[in-house]
Amino acid sequence: MASPPSSLRGTVRFYLLDHRTRIGKLIDVALLVLNLVFVVVLVAETYPLGPETRALLRGAEVAIGLTFLVEYGLRLYGAESRVEEATDPYTVADLLAVLPTLVVAVVPGAGLAMELGFFRVLRVVRVLRFYRFTRDAEFFFGTVSDNTLRSLKLLLTVLVVFFSSASLFYAAEHEVNPAVDTFGDAFYYTVVTLSTVGFGDVLPTTAAGRWVTIVSILGGIIVIPWQAGRVVREWAGRDRVDVTCPDCGLTGHDRDVSHCKACGHVIYQEYDGD
Repeated sequence: MASPPSSLRGTVRFYLLDHRTRIGKLIDVALLVLNLVFVVVLVAETYPLGPETRALLRGAEVAIGLTFLVEYGLRLYGAESRVEEATDPYTVADLLAVLPTLVVAVVPGAGLAMELGFFRVLRVVRVLRFYRFTRDAEFFFGTVSDNTLRSLKLLLTVLVVFFSSASLFYAAEHEVNPAVDTFGDAFYYTVVTLSTVGFGDVLPTTAAGRWVTIVSILGGIIVIPWQAGRVVREWAGRDRVDVTCPDCGLTGHDRDVSHCKACGHVIYQEYDGD
């Protein structure tokens, strides 16, 4: 098991990337749980709640947002290249996810701003933080195979498309559409719509809601099959070996192939099974 560097910056970088030491595992699990709570708060706030419960959720959201801001700062501090880290898509998503919450924490009276369309839309970005946990199988302490990780990414992509679409539809419709009172109503509409069932009991009444529906359907048609195709290709690649045909240059052939499947050139590939 690797040991952390002696420098403070190296130690910070080590534990933020490490998934096998006790401290590294604790950080991973803590961040995953906080992300789940962060998303649950966003959903829970769409339901009728008492002022005390709502204040408790808002306080928890601010506390988690500040924690993620500290994590963001530590990632920049410990990174070998701070410019690359700051422009990394995962890091950009991390920052965007906490910006609306930080506005409430630092600007007096900004709580109402959280209900505005722009800030509510920006809060949806927090679900993208989960992609950081599927960056490599090491997060799961080395117990998850690459193929399982690919399946998890596909499942996460489906959930992100549904969740994001439902959140945006709720933001566009809940003020004027009596059929969309809570996130659950918006999620129901999204699942029914993207699965092409279309019962018709919930319909968009605003231009923004209709555009969200259009973009969601296009996103579901494009993103999910694309992610599924990657998983299938990578699974299929397990049964191939890196052998290049000397005639046409095709790389990657079945393990027991003797002729190139593109041009028919004799390869007589030998594979020992290791």
